[in-house]
Amino acid sequence: MSPLGQAARDRSDAELLEGLRVGDPAAFEVLMRRHNRRLYRVARALLRDAAEAEDAVQEAYLAAFRAAARFRGESSLATWLTRIVTNECMGRLRRHARRDNIVPMVPLAGLPAQEGEAMPDGAPASHAEPPDRLLWRAEMRALLERRIDQLPGPFRIVFVLRAVEELSMEETAQCLGIPEATVRSRHFRARSLLRESITQDLDVAEGEVFDFDGERCDRIVAGVLRAALGLGASGGVEDERGG
Repeated sequence: MSPLGQAARDRSDAELLEGLRVGDPAAFEVLMRRHNRRLYRVARALLRDAAEAEDAVQEAYLAAFRAAARFRGESSLATWLTRIVTNECMGRLRRHARRDNIVPMVPLAGLPAQEGEAMPDGAPASHAEPPDRLLWRAEMRALLERRIDQLPGPFRIVFVLRAVEELSMEETAQCLGIPEATVRSRHFRARSLLRESITQDLDVAEGEVFDFDGERCDRIVAGVLRAALGLGASGGVEDERGG
């Protein structure tokens, strides 16, 4: 993969789109790196599978490449791409549903490929943190991801766009093709469900803090027994001398 210069990374979405239309690989690469995080999170929220989410994002980019000439710029490029990846995920869910003979879990209407705003190129670099802090963050992130996965589909995708990607109410509504009032109510409900499930996790964990069973228990018992036997032996010798 060729390194991208600062000038390439600073190109506007309009310039990238024009480059995309004429088949400029550098423009396509910058465009993907700029929007990858949002599109992956949307796909992951809908499909709940990391590998399939990657596939869906790749297919969405190819669809965008083929449709670039028809993009009218009525809203931002990011929203257009988000709707394309949403459509790709919805198609996959419908295919899974037909295959499994069930109703799709995510009842979103089919969305026309319309247009969001550019996101930062990748997550901000974090300062070096102690290993225990990094482990704690990883565990908390894993817990939150599991609980987000358990949200009903319509709440899950709204939560990811509003809370994770920090889109506005208006942007989220445009991406999903639903009223802002629906975004507001689903986001509120998603947060409530997450709060309830995480609180339940904490309630269960309260009884397990500073766990003592297993290796720690065995180690303390063995150490005390060794010390006690040593004391007993020393005491026995002293008694004989004293007698």
